[in-house]
Amino acid sequence: MLLDILEYPDPRLRKVAAPVAAVTAAVQKLVRDMAETMYSAPGVGLAATQVDVHKRIIVIDISEARNDLRVFINPEILSAQGELECEEGCLSVPGYYDKVVRAEKITMRAQNEHGESFELGTDGMLAVCVQHEMDHLVGKVFVDYLSPLKRARLAARLKKKQRLAS
Repeated sequence: MLLDILEYPDPRLRKVAAPVAAVTAAVQKLVRDMAETMYSAPGVGLAATQVDVHKRIIVIDISEARNDLRVFINPEILSAQGELECEEGCLSVPGYYDKVVRAEKITMRAQNEHGESFELGTDGMLAVCVQHEMDHLVGKVFVDYLSPLKRARLAARLKKKQRLAS
């Protein structure tokens, strides 16, 4: 089932997500719905916060063929190294891209869609995506990394877009 994606500056994007106590059938359905929504958008990552579900769940697929879904429940970063500047976009800020500096390599721990714990060391695009989506779980949007001037310009553009849409 396709879910509605919240758009910046919706205040619900600022809510902090709660840990998932147990991976139940309802959590697994949410993961499937989030994946379907992400693929349909189309995007490479989606946090539950973005679909107004405030649980610590993210889905990511950076593969070219769109057939390598990764599920991270209760993700936590154990270590981060280096710096990498990448251009990022966000399904909650459609049509806007800008450069953000993040850790180049991360080691993380999470649970998969079956509730099994795992650790993962990664770098490059996957590391950037994990950090971007995990920000959503603590109420942070990638535009928070931008200068006040760029944020003000973006806000003005979004207000104009909303005015034209109504």
